[in-house]
Amino acid sequence: MKSRHLARLDTMEDGFAGDFARLMVSPAQADPTLVSRVADIISAVSREGDKAVLRFTNDFDSREVTEVAQLALGSAELEAAAKAIDPVVHNALCAAAERIRSFHECQLTSTWQYEDADGSLLGQRISALDRVGIYVPGGQASYPSSVLMNAIPATVAGVTDIVMVAPAPKGEINPVVLAAAGLAGVTEVYTIGGAQAVAALAYGTESIGGVDKIVGPGNRYVAEAKRQVFGRVGIDMVAGPSEILIIADGSVDPKWLTLDMFAQAEHDEFAQAVLLSPDERYLDEIAARIAEQLPLMSRAEVIAKSLKNRGALIKVPDLDTAVRLSNRLAPEHLELAVAEPRALLDQITAAGAIFLGAMSSEALGDYCAGPNHVLPTAGSARFASPLGVYDFQRRSSVIEISPRGSLALGEIAGTLADAESLQAHGLSARARINGGS
Repeated sequence: MKSRHLARLDTMEDGFAGDFARLMVSPAQADPTLVSRVADIISAVSREGDKAVLRFTNDFDSREVTEVAQLALGSAELEAAAKAIDPVVHNALCAAAERIRSFHECQLTSTWQYEDADGSLLGQRISALDRVGIYVPGGQASYPSSVLMNAIPATVAGVTDIVMVAPAPKGEINPVVLAAAGLAGVTEVYTIGGAQAVAALAYGTESIGGVDKIVGPGNRYVAEAKRQVFGRVGIDMVAGPSEILIIADGSVDPKWLTLDMFAQAEHDEFAQAVLLSPDERYLDEIAARIAEQLPLMSRAEVIAKSLKNRGALIKVPDLDTAVRLSNRLAPEHLELAVAEPRALLDQITAAGAIFLGAMSSEALGDYCAGPNHVLPTAGSARFASPLGVYDFQRRSSVIEISPRGSLALGEIAGTLADAESLQAHGLSARARINGGS
């Protein structure tokens, strides 16, 4: 049965390779006009500081502020927001925060060192970044979950200053976002967004101190700004549209998986939802459920565009083939909706987050399971990892060479330096041999 809502593919049909390759293509990167516009904003903020931040914020967010102090929120505002929101929502935030914190505490790495046979001391020293920036989207949607996921690993790592920026169109910001900031340990909040917020964090202004690293999602202007300031500061990643791939054997309620696909597709029209199964009748059931349930969704138009643009139901001969295709796609989220998911786990080599079994919906990972929901997209799970405590830490090598060690290592290094025609390196390496004579 063909689906009018999304592509229906079969690995055994001619042309599958080309169709699957098209699924692997992420939406086009920022166009030259956007790149130029973002560069102009960053340049203005780096030159003019507060003045540029105020100008862009007033223009883009329909505000009338005259000084950056009007954009800053302190602990009193965060505490007031926590008291003002629905207690049920506040309790949910607290529960999610505790689970996220517990998971990330397991990622803490200690400084270590050892002494080799010659008595030289070698090791690694771990220290937290001093100051990081957290970008939180605003405008059409607000994401308190992103506050928790970005800020809590930083607090667990030991970051001293966590600066949150979030747009506040017409001066309004979701109080749940502010309550989440208080719970997560955010130390400064500025109600600014867009490329100008990224630039302010990267370069600093008269009122906003620069940071060491910027993390958090945003629109295409924010993503492009992060790309352009990388090198001056660190960034987590340049995130693309969200993705889910589901491997299903027919053992999980098709309504559940239909909703899992919708949950991803409702992010935006370029999000991707793909399901692979060896069971043709099960794929037919999923297609029927999509047609039945789609009109009931509040974001039905966005979901429909997403499924049509980048969604697919794919017939595979077996689960091993499904795993091979998944590893090629390297999805942000992977659901193993099969009777024995742990049997497939060792075969998975590239995925941002892996959800095992019928009860593990991707939406739980978005909010409160514990692992981070900031994940590599657009196939970058082939080489990148979820955001974690390690993203907020520095690693420094420690080297203390003993007199005995300098004899052996000096000659080894000198020989290699000679082979590379680096005379001063060789002389330096050998200088301490025999007391420098």
